[in-house]
Amino acid sequence: MIRLLIAEDHQALIDGITSYIAYEEDIEVVGHANDGEELLALIVKKMPTVILCDIRMPKIDGIAATKIITEKYPKIKVIAFTMFDQQEAIDQMLAAGAQGYVLKNSSLDVVLEAIRKVDKGETYFDKKIQLDVPIKNSSKSILSSREKEILMLIGRGNTSHEIASELFIGKSTVDTHRKNMIRKLGLSGSGELLRYAMQKKYDFD
Repeated sequence: MIRLLIAEDHQALIDGITSYIAYEEDIEVVGHANDGEELLALIVKKMPTVILCDIRMPKIDGIAATKIITEKYPKIKVIAFTMFDQQEAIDQMLAAGAQGYVLKNSSLDVVLEAIRKVDKGETYFDKKIQLDVPIKNSSKSILSSREKEILMLIGRGNTSHEIASELFIGKSTVDTHRKNMIRKLGLSGSGELLRYAMQKKYDFD
């Protein structure tokens, strides 16, 4: 059962999503928050598996809240839920650890699809969002075998903790590889690294 927590400062939108999901047997809305502080407090009480998180919220915004959540609760998946499709907003949420990005003007079917995919450990981006990333180099020639392996897992939505566990290496080693890949590929941050991994579809020789 997917335990969903909704963080959104518009109660009407929360009510609409909750009503729509009520008929889904595999998803349970365990709570909702109208600001970032309430969201962080509810996590301890409700222990959700997926959080649908608005970017702009009172007290603590979605970017700051997502960073805290992914660092403190690495098994919880966060989906950005917002009206903003600007590059900066996407980069900031991805860098904070979000594994999905859905626009509020998309259908609720899209929201459901995002929740289910992210819960399985996949990444999900609204089809309305342009994910093109200007790549300066080819990963096939400049990334090591280990870096390609980590890039594949990044593209699947794994956190550094999860990658470290799967590959039997330290989290700090994974973080170092991330930084090296960002530098080698000429990217600007972890958000671009994730989008690049998704674009490449892990097709390395």
